[in-house]
Amino acid sequence: MKIRRAVGGWSIVAGLYFVALLWADSKTGVLRRLPELVPMLPVVVSATLASIALRFARWHWLLRRAGYRVPAGRSLLAYVAGFAFTATPGKVGELLRVRYLVTAGVPASRVVGAFVYERLFDLAAVLLIALPAAAEFHVFGVAASFVALVFAAVGVMAARPRLGQRLVVTFRRAGMLRLARAARAVTAGLAHIRLWATLPDMLISLVAGLGAWLVTSWSFVYLLASLGIVLTGFKALALFPVAMLAGAASMLPGGLGSTEATLVALLAAAGAALAPASLAAVGIRLATLWLATVLGMAAFAYLETQPQPSRR
Repeated sequence: MKIRRAVGGWSIVAGLYFVALLWADSKTGVLRRLPELVPMLPVVVSATLASIALRFARWHWLLRRAGYRVPAGRSLLAYVAGFAFTATPGKVGELLRVRYLVTAGVPASRVVGAFVYERLFDLAAVLLIALPAAAEFHVFGVAASFVALVFAAVGVMAARPRLGQRLVVTFRRAGMLRLARAARAVTAGLAHIRLWATLPDMLISLVAGLGAWLVTSWSFVYLLASLGIVLTGFKALALFPVAMLAGAASMLPGGLGSTEATLVALLAAAGAALAPASLAAVGIRLATLWLATVLGMAAFAYLETQPQPSRR
């Protein structure tokens, strides 16, 4: 991927998000209330780090199952570096990992395949956790349909790589060379997903996803309770996953805006006041998406200063 273009795109997204925060502050005073979150940060940040650790363990497992023995330190740095540009449409910025894993002997197509496989089981895990709230707010059908559509699309493309090859040819004939290259990379990656189509791999991937997103969901419930918004039962645990599904379905970079708006709407429907609901929504996003982005930028900056090993 083009690093300068990615940095420029990230800067624009971050700038727009800050402008949106300024607008929200004029309505709810959310920015002025951010210091209220400081006492809660250790718990929420720890939950985010635990979530990242679980997801990395799954990632490292997938690479090892594919036969690649990448040193754990480099694998972790490459994985975290992918979060630097996670606020991109479809999270394709996470494919920055290709840049650092190819030189460690992992083909780009394998990295793409592992990335798509991870996203699939994240979607499945988030849907399962979201069930109580999705059913209560009558959005289960929409959420389940979205996840099923994604699984079906990936399954068809993985089973029939010729469909992807036809797309590549079509884009080339139309002079869309960048789209052709992207379609070729995705097609090659999807073809490798079949390697992990085993019961142990799927169970491990789903359990790791459930653990990662349950930890994050619990941290949001903790944040709500600390702000005086007390919700009981599994519904509270399911609110953040429902918002994550809405953000993914919106196809906005990182679900920015749509995830926060969904959280505020769900909390308002549950009886929460607008000001604390907005603060909770912004707080959980700062401690998850933006924290991961900062960690990714740090890993990215470090890797860029290191000599890259030669290809094996």
